[in-house]
Amino acid sequence: MSILAAFMVPHPPMIVPDVGRGSEKQVQKTIDSYIKVAEEIAAIKPDTIIISSPHSIMYGDYFHISPGSSAKGSFARFGAGRVSFSESYDKELVVKIEDLANDSGLRAGTMGERDPELDHGTMVPLYFIRQKYKEGRIIRVGLSGLPLTTHYKLGQLIAKAVNDLGRRAVYVASGDLSHKLQDYGPYGYAPEGPEYDKRIMDVCSRAAFGELFDFDESFCDKAAECGHRSFVIMAGALDGFQVKATQYSHEDVTGVGYGICSFYPEGTDDSRKFLDLRLNKRRKELEKMRTDADEYVRLARRSLENYILEGSKISIPEGTSAELLDKQAGAFVSIHKDGQLRGCIGTILPTTGCVAQEIINNAVSASTEDPRFNPITPDELEWLEINVDVLGEPESISGPDELDVKRYGVIVTKGYKRGLLLPDLEGVDTVEEQIAIAKRKAGIRPDEEVALQRFEVIRHR
Repeated sequence: MSILAAFMVPHPPMIVPDVGRGSEKQVQKTIDSYIKVAEEIAAIKPDTIIISSPHSIMYGDYFHISPGSSAKGSFARFGAGRVSFSESYDKELVVKIEDLANDSGLRAGTMGERDPELDHGTMVPLYFIRQKYKEGRIIRVGLSGLPLTTHYKLGQLIAKAVNDLGRRAVYVASGDLSHKLQDYGPYGYAPEGPEYDKRIMDVCSRAAFGELFDFDESFCDKAAECGHRSFVIMAGALDGFQVKATQYSHEDVTGVGYGICSFYPEGTDDSRKFLDLRLNKRRKELEKMRTDADEYVRLARRSLENYILEGSKISIPEGTSAELLDKQAGAFVSIHKDGQLRGCIGTILPTTGCVAQEIINNAVSASTEDPRFNPITPDELEWLEINVDVLGEPESISGPDELDVKRYGVIVTKGYKRGLLLPDLEGVDTVEEQIAIAKRKAGIRPDEEVALQRFEVIRHR
Protein backbone atom coordinates (compact mmCIF):
# COMPACT_ATOMS: atom_id res chain seq x y z
CA MET A 1 0.00 0.00 0.00
CA SER A 2 1.01 3.66 0.04
CA ILE A 3 -0.35 7.00 1.21
CA LEU A 4 -4.06 6.76 0.41
CA ALA A 5 -4.87 10.43 0.96
CA ALA A 6 -3.36 13.57 2.40
CA PHE A 7 -4.84 16.65 4.00
CA MET A 8 -3.64 20.19 4.61
CA VAL A 9 -5.21 21.50 7.83
CA PRO A 10 -4.70 24.32 10.36
CA HIS A 11 -4.35 23.97 14.12
CA PRO A 12 -5.85 26.94 16.01
CA PRO A 13 -6.87 25.66 19.47
CA MET A 14 -9.79 28.10 19.50
CA ILE A 15 -11.72 25.96 17.00
CA VAL A 16 -12.06 23.34 19.73
CA PRO A 17 -15.33 24.45 21.41
CA ASP A 18 -14.07 23.91 24.98
CA VAL A 19 -11.23 26.30 24.18
CA GLY A 20 -13.06 28.76 21.93
CA ARG A 21 -16.17 29.00 24.14
CA GLY A 22 -18.16 30.47 21.26
CA SER A 23 -15.40 32.39 19.51
CA GLU A 24 -14.87 29.41 17.21
CA LYS A 25 -18.07 30.30 15.36
CA GLN A 26 -16.28 33.11 13.54
CA VAL A 27 -14.39 30.43 11.57
CA GLN A 28 -17.31 28.08 10.98
CA LYS A 29 -16.19 27.38 7.41
CA THR A 30 -12.93 25.98 8.77
CA ILE A 31 -14.78 23.82 11.28
CA ASP A 32 -17.17 22.49 8.63
CA SER A 33 -14.22 21.65 6.39
CA TYR A 34 -12.44 19.91 9.25
CA ILE A 35 -15.49 17.74 9.86
CA LYS A 36 -15.49 16.78 6.18
CA VAL A 37 -11.80 15.81 6.41
CA ALA A 38 -12.52 13.67 9.47
CA GLU A 39 -15.38 11.93 7.66
CA GLU A 40 -13.14 11.19 4.68
CA ILE A 41 -10.45 9.71 6.92
CA ALA A 42 -13.08 7.56 8.64
CA ALA A 43 -14.22 6.29 5.25
CA ILE A 44 -10.65 5.31 4.35
CA LYS A 45 -10.14 3.45 7.67
CA PRO A 46 -6.36 3.87 7.75
CA ASP A 47 -4.05 1.72 9.83
CA THR A 48 -1.87 4.76 10.54
CA ILE A 49 -2.40 8.51 10.62
CA ILE A 50 0.85 10.39 10.01
CA ILE A 51 0.80 13.97 11.32
CA SER A 52 3.55 16.52 10.72
CA SER A 53 3.36 19.43 13.13
CA PRO A 54 5.30 22.72 13.43
CA HIS A 55 4.73 22.55 17.18
CA SER A 56 6.26 19.13 17.71
CA ILE A 57 9.91 18.92 18.76
CA MET A 58 12.02 20.82 16.24
CA TYR A 59 15.77 20.92 15.64
CA GLY A 60 17.81 22.90 13.16
CA ASP A 61 19.42 19.88 11.49
CA TYR A 62 17.33 16.87 12.53
CA PHE A 63 13.76 15.61 12.10
CA HIS A 64 12.31 14.28 15.35
CA ILE A 65 9.85 11.40 14.97
CA SER A 66 7.67 10.07 17.77
CA PRO A 67 9.54 7.61 20.02
CA GLY A 68 8.11 4.92 22.25
CA SER A 69 4.78 3.17 22.01
CA SER A 70 2.32 5.90 22.98
CA ALA A 71 1.78 9.50 24.06
CA LYS A 72 -0.81 11.57 25.87
CA GLY A 73 -1.83 15.20 25.75
CA SER A 74 -4.58 17.66 26.58
CA PHE A 75 -5.66 21.24 26.00
CA ALA A 76 -5.00 22.10 29.66
CA ARG A 77 -2.69 24.99 28.78
CA PHE A 78 -5.61 26.45 26.80
CA GLY A 79 -8.03 26.11 29.72
CA ALA A 80 -9.67 22.90 28.53
CA GLY A 81 -7.91 20.10 30.37
CA ARG A 82 -10.83 17.73 30.07
CA VAL A 83 -10.22 17.50 26.30
CA SER A 84 -7.46 14.92 26.33
CA PHE A 85 -5.86 12.26 24.15
CA SER A 86 -4.13 8.94 24.62
CA GLU A 87 -2.63 7.75 21.35
CA SER A 88 -0.69 4.66 20.33
CA TYR A 89 2.29 5.07 17.99
CA ASP A 90 2.97 2.84 15.02
CA LYS A 91 6.38 1.76 16.32
CA GLU A 92 7.19 -0.55 13.42
CA LEU A 93 6.61 2.21 10.89
CA VAL A 94 8.70 4.65 12.93
CA VAL A 95 11.61 2.18 12.98
CA LYS A 96 11.28 1.66 9.23
CA ILE A 97 11.37 5.42 8.54
CA GLU A 98 14.38 5.81 10.83
CA ASP A 99 16.23 2.96 9.09
CA LEU A 100 15.54 4.40 5.63
CA ALA A 101 16.68 7.83 6.80
CA ASN A 102 19.92 6.43 8.20
CA ASP A 103 20.58 4.51 4.97
CA SER A 104 20.06 7.65 2.88
CA GLY A 105 22.09 9.97 5.11
CA LEU A 106 19.03 12.02 6.10
CA ARG A 107 19.10 13.07 9.75
CA ALA A 108 15.81 11.84 11.20
CA GLY A 109 14.78 9.58 14.05
CA THR A 110 13.56 9.26 17.61
CA MET A 111 16.45 10.89 19.46
CA GLY A 112 16.15 14.14 21.37
CA GLU A 113 12.72 13.84 22.97
CA ARG A 114 12.16 16.99 25.04
CA ASP A 115 8.43 16.91 25.64
CA PRO A 116 6.62 13.57 25.40
CA GLU A 117 3.19 15.21 25.49
CA LEU A 118 1.28 15.75 22.28
CA ASP A 119 1.43 19.30 20.96
CA HIS A 120 -1.58 21.31 19.81
CA GLY A 121 -0.47 21.06 16.18
CA THR A 122 -1.10 17.34 16.54
CA MET A 123 -4.10 17.45 18.86
CA VAL A 124 -6.30 19.88 16.89
CA PRO A 125 -6.44 17.53 13.87
CA LEU A 126 -6.93 14.56 16.21
CA TYR A 127 -9.81 16.34 17.95
CA PHE A 128 -11.84 16.28 14.75
CA ILE A 129 -10.55 12.94 13.45
CA ARG A 130 -11.31 11.06 16.67
CA GLN A 131 -14.91 12.22 16.64
CA LYS A 132 -15.39 10.22 13.43
CA TYR A 133 -12.71 7.53 13.57
CA LYS A 134 -11.40 5.89 16.75
CA GLU A 135 -9.11 3.33 15.16
CA GLY A 136 -5.62 3.55 13.76
CA ARG A 137 -2.33 4.43 15.36
CA ILE A 138 -0.47 7.66 14.75
CA ILE A 139 3.01 8.95 13.99
CA ARG A 140 4.04 12.46 14.94
CA VAL A 141 6.71 14.09 12.76
CA GLY A 142 8.52 17.31 13.63
CA LEU A 143 9.92 19.85 11.21
CA SER A 144 13.50 21.13 11.02
CA GLY A 145 15.60 24.06 9.89
CA LEU A 146 16.92 22.01 6.96
CA PRO A 147 16.16 23.06 3.36
CA LEU A 148 12.78 22.48 1.76
CA THR A 149 14.31 19.86 -0.51
CA THR A 150 15.30 17.83 2.56
CA HIS A 151 11.76 18.06 3.94
CA TYR A 152 10.51 16.73 0.61
CA LYS A 153 13.02 13.85 0.82
CA LEU A 154 11.65 12.95 4.25
CA GLY A 155 8.16 12.75 2.73
CA GLN A 156 9.50 10.39 0.07
CA LEU A 157 11.04 8.16 2.74
CA ILE A 158 7.80 8.14 4.74
CA ALA A 159 5.89 7.00 1.65
CA LYS A 160 8.45 4.27 0.95
CA ALA A 161 8.26 3.03 4.55
CA VAL A 162 4.46 2.91 4.34
CA ASN A 163 4.67 0.99 1.06
CA ASP A 164 7.35 -1.43 2.29
CA LEU A 165 5.26 -2.36 5.33
CA GLY A 166 1.97 -2.51 3.43
CA ARG A 167 0.28 0.07 5.64
CA ARG A 168 -2.96 1.82 4.81
CA ALA A 169 -2.01 5.35 5.78
CA VAL A 170 -3.20 8.93 5.48
CA TYR A 171 -0.98 11.99 5.83
CA VAL A 172 -2.14 15.06 7.75
CA ALA A 173 -0.01 18.18 7.19
CA SER A 174 -0.80 20.39 10.14
CA GLY A 175 0.05 24.05 9.72
CA ASP A 176 -1.46 27.51 9.86
CA LEU A 177 -0.79 29.89 6.99
CA SER A 178 0.33 33.51 7.50
CA HIS A 179 -0.03 35.05 10.95
CA LYS A 180 0.11 38.60 9.57
CA LEU A 181 -3.09 39.04 7.61
CA GLN A 182 -4.89 41.77 9.54
CA ASP A 183 -3.89 44.83 11.59
CA TYR A 184 -6.15 43.62 14.39
CA GLY A 185 -4.66 40.11 14.42
CA PRO A 186 -2.39 38.94 17.25
CA TYR A 187 0.74 39.43 15.10
CA GLY A 188 -0.25 42.55 13.16
CA TYR A 189 -0.08 42.97 9.39
CA ALA A 190 2.61 42.54 6.76
CA PRO A 191 2.03 42.74 2.99
CA GLU A 192 3.73 39.38 2.60
CA GLY A 193 0.94 37.80 4.70
CA PRO A 194 -1.95 37.98 2.23
CA GLU A 195 0.47 37.29 -0.62
CA TYR A 196 1.62 34.07 1.07
CA ASP A 197 -1.95 32.88 1.66
CA LYS A 198 -2.97 33.63 -1.92
CA ARG A 199 0.04 31.80 -3.34
CA ILE A 200 -0.10 28.76 -1.06
CA MET A 201 -3.83 28.21 -1.58
CA ASP A 202 -3.36 28.50 -5.35
CA VAL A 203 -0.45 26.04 -5.33
CA CYS A 204 -2.24 23.52 -3.14
CA SER A 205 -5.58 23.79 -4.91
CA ARG A 206 -3.73 22.74 -8.11
CA ALA A 207 -1.46 20.22 -6.35
CA ALA A 208 1.39 22.10 -8.07
CA PHE A 209 3.82 20.84 -5.45
CA GLY A 210 6.94 21.76 -7.40
CA GLU A 211 6.08 25.40 -6.78
CA LEU A 212 6.41 24.91 -3.02
CA PHE A 213 10.19 25.19 -3.51
CA ASP A 214 9.77 28.70 -4.94
CA PHE A 215 8.79 30.24 -1.58
CA ASP A 216 12.08 31.69 -0.35
CA GLU A 217 12.92 31.69 3.33
CA SER A 218 12.92 35.47 3.73
CA PHE A 219 9.43 35.78 2.23
CA CYS A 220 8.07 33.01 4.47
CA ASP A 221 9.60 34.63 7.55
CA LYS A 222 8.04 37.99 6.76
CA ALA A 223 4.68 36.32 6.19
CA ALA A 224 5.07 34.54 9.57
CA GLU A 225 3.73 31.25 8.25
CA CYS A 226 4.17 28.09 10.26
CA GLY A 227 3.00 25.26 8.01
CA HIS A 228 5.05 25.48 4.84
CA ARG A 229 7.60 22.81 5.73
CA SER A 230 4.79 20.54 6.88
CA PHE A 231 3.13 20.92 3.48
CA VAL A 232 6.42 20.15 1.73
CA ILE A 233 6.85 16.85 3.63
CA MET A 234 3.30 15.95 2.60
CA ALA A 235 4.13 16.77 -1.02
CA GLY A 236 7.14 14.47 -0.84
CA ALA A 237 4.91 11.67 0.42
CA LEU A 238 2.89 12.02 -2.80
CA ASP A 239 5.94 12.26 -5.08
CA GLY A 240 5.51 10.68 -8.50
CA PHE A 241 1.71 10.45 -8.28
CA GLN A 242 -1.00 12.24 -10.18
CA VAL A 243 -3.08 13.95 -7.50
CA LYS A 244 -6.69 15.08 -7.32
CA ALA A 245 -6.72 18.22 -5.18
CA THR A 246 -9.76 19.91 -3.63
CA GLN A 247 -9.77 23.18 -1.73
CA TYR A 248 -12.41 23.14 1.00
CA SER A 249 -11.92 26.50 2.67
CA HIS A 250 -9.67 29.44 3.43
CA GLU A 251 -10.36 31.98 6.17
CA ASP A 252 -8.43 34.98 7.47
CA VAL A 253 -10.91 36.65 9.81
CA THR A 254 -8.75 36.18 12.94
CA GLY A 255 -5.65 37.65 11.29
CA VAL A 256 -4.23 34.15 10.82
CA GLY A 257 -4.74 32.08 7.68
CA TYR A 258 -6.54 28.76 7.93
CA GLY A 259 -6.57 26.64 4.77
CA ILE A 260 -7.95 23.14 4.23
CA CYS A 261 -7.38 20.98 1.15
CA SER A 262 -7.49 17.27 0.35
CA PHE A 263 -5.18 15.32 -1.95
CA TYR A 264 -5.93 11.90 -3.39
CA PRO A 265 -3.29 10.04 -5.45
CA GLU A 266 -4.65 8.65 -8.72
CA GLY A 267 -1.80 6.66 -10.23
CA THR A 268 1.90 7.10 -10.89
CA ASP A 269 3.15 10.01 -12.98
CA ASP A 270 6.88 10.48 -13.60
CA SER A 271 6.29 14.11 -14.60
CA ARG A 272 5.39 14.80 -10.97
CA LYS A 273 8.71 13.74 -9.48
CA PHE A 274 9.20 17.31 -8.38
CA LEU A 275 12.41 16.88 -6.40
CA ASP A 276 14.19 15.25 -9.33
CA LEU A 277 12.99 18.06 -11.58
CA ARG A 278 14.09 20.66 -9.08
CA LEU A 279 17.55 19.15 -8.62
CA ASN A 280 18.12 18.80 -12.37
CA LYS A 281 17.17 22.42 -12.91
CA ARG A 282 19.36 23.57 -10.04
CA ARG A 283 22.29 21.49 -11.28
CA LYS A 284 22.14 23.28 -14.63
CA GLU A 285 21.88 26.69 -12.96
CA LEU A 286 24.92 26.00 -10.80
CA GLU A 287 26.92 24.69 -13.75
CA LYS A 288 26.25 27.97 -15.56
CA MET A 289 27.19 29.98 -12.46
CA ARG A 290 30.49 28.10 -12.21
CA THR A 291 31.18 28.76 -15.89
CA ASP A 292 30.36 32.47 -15.57
CA ALA A 293 32.14 33.01 -12.23
CA ASP A 294 34.95 35.56 -12.12
CA GLU A 295 38.52 34.91 -10.96
CA TYR A 296 37.78 35.69 -7.30
CA VAL A 297 35.01 33.09 -7.03
CA ARG A 298 36.91 30.49 -9.07
CA LEU A 299 39.84 30.84 -6.68
CA ALA A 300 37.57 30.43 -3.62
CA ARG A 301 35.93 27.34 -5.11
CA ARG A 302 39.27 25.79 -6.06
CA SER A 303 40.57 26.41 -2.54
CA LEU A 304 37.64 24.86 -0.67
CA GLU A 305 37.23 21.93 -3.08
CA ASN A 306 40.90 21.00 -2.81
CA TYR A 307 40.75 21.21 0.98
CA ILE A 308 37.55 19.15 1.24
CA LEU A 309 38.76 16.48 -1.22
CA GLU A 310 42.51 16.40 -0.53
CA GLY A 311 42.84 17.84 2.98
CA SER A 312 45.43 20.42 1.95
CA LYS A 313 45.44 24.13 1.29
CA ILE A 314 46.43 25.23 -2.23
CA SER A 315 49.19 27.68 -3.09
CA ILE A 316 48.38 30.76 -5.12
CA PRO A 317 47.92 29.37 -8.65
CA GLU A 318 50.19 30.37 -11.48
CA GLY A 319 48.56 32.90 -13.76
CA THR A 320 46.69 34.67 -10.94
CA SER A 321 46.09 38.25 -12.05
CA ALA A 322 47.92 41.23 -10.63
CA GLU A 323 44.57 42.49 -9.38
CA LEU A 324 44.56 39.73 -6.75
CA LEU A 325 48.32 39.73 -6.11
CA ASP A 326 49.09 43.43 -5.71
CA LYS A 327 46.23 44.45 -3.41
CA GLN A 328 45.73 43.84 0.31
CA ALA A 329 42.18 43.84 1.72
CA GLY A 330 39.84 41.99 4.02
CA ALA A 331 37.63 39.45 2.27
CA PHE A 332 34.61 37.32 3.15
CA VAL A 333 33.75 34.02 1.50
CA SER A 334 30.04 33.14 1.71
CA ILE A 335 28.75 29.68 0.83
CA HIS A 336 25.08 28.86 0.21
CA LYS A 337 23.33 25.57 -0.47
CA ASP A 338 19.66 25.17 -1.37
CA GLY A 339 19.15 28.87 -0.72
CA GLN A 340 20.45 28.65 2.84
CA LEU A 341 23.72 29.87 4.28
CA ARG A 342 26.20 27.00 4.62
CA GLY A 343 29.23 28.93 5.83
CA CYS A 344 30.60 32.46 5.94
CA ILE A 345 33.93 33.59 7.36
CA GLY A 346 36.17 36.50 6.49
CA THR A 347 38.57 39.15 7.61
CA ILE A 348 37.69 42.78 8.24
CA LEU A 349 41.24 43.95 7.52
CA PRO A 350 43.99 42.17 5.53
CA THR A 351 45.85 39.46 7.39
CA THR A 352 48.01 38.25 4.47
CA GLY A 353 50.14 39.78 1.74
CA CYS A 354 47.45 39.83 -0.95
CA VAL A 355 43.75 39.39 -1.68
CA ALA A 356 44.41 36.02 -3.36
CA GLN A 357 45.82 34.50 -0.16
CA GLU A 358 43.03 36.11 1.86
CA ILE A 359 40.47 34.32 -0.33
CA ILE A 360 42.30 30.97 -0.21
CA ASN A 361 42.45 31.05 3.58
CA ASN A 362 38.90 32.25 4.14
CA ALA A 363 37.39 29.75 1.68
CA VAL A 364 38.86 26.94 3.76
CA SER A 365 37.67 28.52 7.00
CA ALA A 366 34.14 29.18 5.70
CA SER A 367 33.77 25.58 4.54
CA THR A 368 35.22 23.85 7.61
CA GLU A 369 35.42 26.21 10.60
CA ASP A 370 32.19 28.22 10.75
CA PRO A 371 30.95 27.28 14.25
CA ARG A 372 27.32 27.48 13.14
CA PHE A 373 27.63 24.57 10.71
CA ASN A 374 29.16 21.14 10.30
CA PRO A 375 32.10 21.02 7.87
CA ILE A 376 31.13 20.73 4.22
CA THR A 377 31.34 17.19 2.85
CA PRO A 378 32.41 16.03 -0.64
CA ASP A 379 28.87 15.13 -1.71
CA GLU A 380 27.79 18.74 -1.17
CA LEU A 381 30.34 20.35 -3.46
CA GLU A 382 28.31 20.39 -6.68
CA TRP A 383 25.41 22.12 -4.89
CA LEU A 384 27.36 25.05 -3.44
CA GLU A 385 26.94 28.67 -4.47
CA ILE A 386 29.94 30.83 -3.56
CA ASN A 387 30.31 34.60 -3.23
CA VAL A 388 33.41 36.63 -2.40
CA ASP A 389 33.16 40.10 -0.86
CA VAL A 390 36.30 42.24 -0.91
CA LEU A 391 36.02 44.88 1.79
CA GLY A 392 36.92 48.51 1.58
CA GLU A 393 38.57 50.13 4.58
CA PRO A 394 36.11 50.68 7.47
CA GLU A 395 35.30 54.25 8.47
CA SER A 396 33.83 55.45 11.76
CA ILE A 397 30.41 57.10 11.62
CA SER A 398 28.41 59.12 14.12
CA GLY A 399 25.10 57.27 13.85
CA PRO A 400 22.71 55.00 11.92
CA ASP A 401 21.65 57.83 9.59
CA GLU A 402 24.98 57.42 7.81
CA LEU A 403 24.21 53.80 6.93
CA ASP A 404 22.48 52.30 3.89
CA VAL A 405 21.75 48.56 4.01
CA LYS A 406 22.22 48.15 0.27
CA ARG A 407 25.49 50.09 -0.01
CA TYR A 408 27.27 49.76 3.33
CA GLY A 409 28.14 46.92 5.65
CA VAL A 410 28.26 47.71 9.38
CA ILE A 411 30.67 46.96 12.22
CA VAL A 412 29.42 47.37 15.80
CA THR A 413 31.85 47.53 18.71
CA LYS A 414 31.29 47.45 22.47
CA GLY A 415 34.49 46.99 24.45
CA TYR A 416 36.17 43.83 23.20
CA LYS A 417 32.99 42.65 21.41
CA ARG A 418 32.72 43.33 17.70
CA GLY A 419 30.19 42.18 15.13
CA LEU A 420 30.01 42.65 11.37
CA LEU A 421 27.24 42.34 8.83
CA LEU A 422 27.78 42.55 5.09
CA PRO A 423 25.62 44.88 2.95
CA ASP A 424 22.83 44.00 0.55
CA LEU A 425 21.75 40.76 2.22
CA GLU A 426 18.44 39.11 1.41
CA GLY A 427 15.90 39.67 4.17
CA VAL A 428 17.76 42.61 5.75
CA ASP A 429 15.76 45.63 4.64
CA THR A 430 16.40 48.32 7.28
CA VAL A 431 19.36 49.84 9.07
CA GLU A 432 17.75 48.89 12.38
CA GLU A 433 17.68 45.21 11.36
CA GLN A 434 21.27 45.43 10.13
CA ILE A 435 22.56 46.83 13.42
CA ALA A 436 20.45 44.42 15.50
CA ILE A 437 21.83 41.38 13.66
CA ALA A 438 25.42 42.64 13.96
CA LYS A 439 24.86 43.09 17.71
CA ARG A 440 23.52 39.55 18.08
CA LYS A 441 26.51 38.15 16.25
CA ALA A 442 28.80 39.99 18.66
CA GLY A 443 26.86 38.98 21.79
CA ILE A 444 25.93 42.60 22.47
CA ARG A 445 22.55 43.30 24.11
CA PRO A 446 19.98 45.12 21.94
CA ASP A 447 19.84 48.10 24.35
CA GLU A 448 23.60 48.64 24.58
CA GLU A 449 25.21 51.62 22.90
CA VAL A 450 27.85 50.72 20.33
CA ALA A 451 30.46 52.41 18.20
CA LEU A 452 29.57 52.19 14.52
CA GLN A 453 31.72 51.79 11.44
CA ARG A 454 30.66 51.34 7.86
CA PHE A 455 32.39 49.83 4.86
CA GLU A 456 31.71 49.17 1.20
CA VAL A 457 32.36 45.90 -0.62
CA ILE A 458 32.96 44.69 -4.13
CA ARG A 459 30.88 41.53 -4.46
CA HIS A 460 32.04 38.76 -6.76
CA ARG A 461 29.71 35.96 -7.82
